[in-house]
Amino acid sequence: MKLTTKKSHDIVDLIDSQVIAAISDPSQIETAVHSQCNVAFLLTGDICTLNQMVDKLQGGGMAVFIHLDLIEGLKSDKKAVDYIAENIKPEGIITTKPFLIKYANTVGLITIQRLFLLDTTALEKGIQMIQSSKPDAIEMLPGIIPKVVDRIASEYEIPIITGGLIETKEEIMTSLEAGALATSVGRTSLWNLDL
Repeated sequence: MKLTTKKSHDIVDLIDSQVIAAISDPSQIETAVHSQCNVAFLLTGDICTLNQMVDKLQGGGMAVFIHLDLIEGLKSDKKAVDYIAENIKPEGIITTKPFLIKYANTVGLITIQRLFLLDTTALEKGIQMIQSSKPDAIEMLPGIIPKVVDRIASEYEIPIITGGLIETKEEIMTSLEAGALATSVGRTSLWNLDL
């Protein structure tokens, strides 16, 4: 089944390094800018610091995706998406909320649907969500489940990013070999892998 949208090639084209810097603390910004990663998932910040962090990352040549659900001072609603698109101008957003994916698609942001795959029921609901919201890519957590990556990669034409609980280069490679486009990693020691 095909789940791609008109922008899905954009996320594929953005990925040079298959390791994405998952930034959970502002102190990691400088490390990310000087790493091999060319894409950052911003999992921290607030309405007052967001613009400065995105500018620093983009100024360092990184594409930035803001995890909308984790930014303090922004309600996870359509107005927050409008504010981010018009004022912050990242390449895209990450969210667990399908209605925000649908809306962000209409304002030109690249969208990543984050899915927590705890069991078969969560996987089935996740597939229903992506069929409905039509994100440009999905981020599957935890990222150490290559069997599920392989299943989704073989059944659906949508870029997959894995993340969560990844601690070694071997785990990254296993995820990529299973069909993931890239892996988001919070461990800064893995941000300089040449993948």
